[in-house]
Amino acid sequence: MFIGRFQHTIDPKGRVSIPARYRNVLAQYESQNVIVVPEGSCLNVYPFEAWGRVVGAINEQSRFDDQIRRLGRLWVSRANEVELDGAGRILLPPDSRQQTGLVKDVTLVGIGRDFFEIWDRARFEEYERTNSDGLPSSFERLSQLGVK
Repeated sequence: MFIGRFQHTIDPKGRVSIPARYRNVLAQYESQNVIVVPEGSCLNVYPFEAWGRVVGAINEQSRFDDQIRRLGRLWVSRANEVELDGAGRILLPPDSRQQTGLVKDVTLVGIGRDFFEIWDRARFEEYERTNSDGLPSSFERLSQLGVK
C-alpha cells in the first residue's frame, strides 16, 4: 500500500527517486513500469497494472458518453509510461512536470492501494495548510460509509 510522505528532489535530468517503501509495493506487480499522469496540481503515479484497471473501467462505459470521451481526451491522453531504473528512479516527462509546476523540491504522498502523488513541495504544504480544517468532516464521512 502506498502510504506516508517523502520529500525528494528532482535531479537536473528530471528524475526523482522512489522511496524504498513504494518500490516494495511496486515489486509486487509484474511490470516495473509505472504510469505518470498529471491531475490538477500534482502527478499521479500508478503501477502499470493498476492503471490498466482504471482505463479498463473507463473503456467499459459507452463511447458515446460525452463525459467519458472528455475524460479520455483530457486525462487518459496525458498519461506517460515510464520505467523504474536500477537506482529506483523514474524520469518525469518534461510536459508533465510543466503542467504540474514540478521543478526541484517535491513531496511524494501515498494515497493508498493503487497510486501515489508527486507534488511541488511548497504547493503541497499550502494545500495542507488550507485544507486541514476539513479533516474532521472527512472522518465523519468515513464513519457514514461504515469505516470505524
